[in-house]
Amino acid sequence: MIREIKTGRIPIKMWVDEIEEGAMEQAKNLANLPFAFRHIALMPDCHQGFGMPIGGVLATRNVIIPNAVGVDIGCGMCAVQTNLKEIDRKTIIDLLNDIRMRIPLGFKHHKRRQGHEHMPRGYDINALNVVRREYDRATYQAGTLGGGNHFIEIQKGSDGMIWIMVHSGSRNIGKQVADYYNSLAITLNEKWKSPVPRKVQLAYLPLDTKEAQAYIKEMNYCVDFAFANRKLMTKNIIEVFENTFGADFRTAPMINIAHNYAAIEEHFGEEVVVHRKGATYAGEGTTGIIPGSQGANSYIVKGKGNKDSFKSCSHGAGRVMGRKQAMRSLDLKTEIKKLNEKNIIHSIKSHKDLDEAASAYKDIDEVMRLQEDLVDILLELEPLAVIKG
Repeated sequence: MIREIKTGRIPIKMWVDEIEEGAMEQAKNLANLPFAFRHIALMPDCHQGFGMPIGGVLATRNVIIPNAVGVDIGCGMCAVQTNLKEIDRKTIIDLLNDIRMRIPLGFKHHKRRQGHEHMPRGYDINALNVVRREYDRATYQAGTLGGGNHFIEIQKGSDGMIWIMVHSGSRNIGKQVADYYNSLAITLNEKWKSPVPRKVQLAYLPLDTKEAQAYIKEMNYCVDFAFANRKLMTKNIIEVFENTFGADFRTAPMINIAHNYAAIEEHFGEEVVVHRKGATYAGEGTTGIIPGSQGANSYIVKGKGNKDSFKSCSHGAGRVMGRKQAMRSLDLKTEIKKLNEKNIIHSIKSHKDLDEAASAYKDIDEVMRLQEDLVDILLELEPLAVIKG
């Protein structure tokens, strides 16, 4: 931990050395919530979000806050080690072309429904109002990347092996669930004359209400849908590799971890609701993934179970500038040159791609240094090629 601020109702514990004013204001709003528990934890990739900073961890007593999870419920990472040690550049380009043929990017969806076997199981869909409404559309979105900072990468590990990594979330179904329950919470909070000002964007649902229980069920469905989405993409990517390298292409078990969700956990002797918005669970011995920005290394890590971070760590490098600011201030030729010098097959092609340029993000090596008390590094993964949504 870098420092601690004690000006609010509860302290703010920070693993970040520099933080923008907007993110700090949001963290102070969290610290003054009447139901916030123990302290607020800010990870080293922390930056301003909606209501709650990205890279923030909030524990609450007896309430859940939809906006403290966010719109991309269940967004997370998966990574697979292959049995390959080298891939030449021409083969990588061919692989990328084939992957793009199989996996819709950005706002694109599959033209046909994906099988129900690729959707989450064990849920009564009829009891999930928003999920039921969105289910059919979601069958076209399973196995699709989405846009923003979502990516597919081919990487070379410090173990000498080639790795595949995917970052994606719950697509439109997650946004619909988030928006519905955040709007419902706002309406109910006004009815109840909530002590939490509407302007801070932290409307809540008490756990003992039917609305909170409904949100938890639908949120968990979206977490599972996001995982199913990554699994299907990874399956299709592996099939592309198998078509190139033969049927003996093998993989180790997939590593998967989410970074936008809320869960009931025990911390400091109490059962609380832990909201991780752009933060990753890092319980003792838990294997996790912390990706870098485009062109930067990513990491497979092992959690240390640090109680002060609510057993959490960063979910990535974290932005240093917003998307519009990046497009206004970064130079296209300079950003392309940086990636070309690293011999990375990248996705910076035009001015509109600058929102995902490396310079829009924090230095991942510094982010990792700041959380040495949260995780141990197991593997370092160097990017060879990236596909962006």
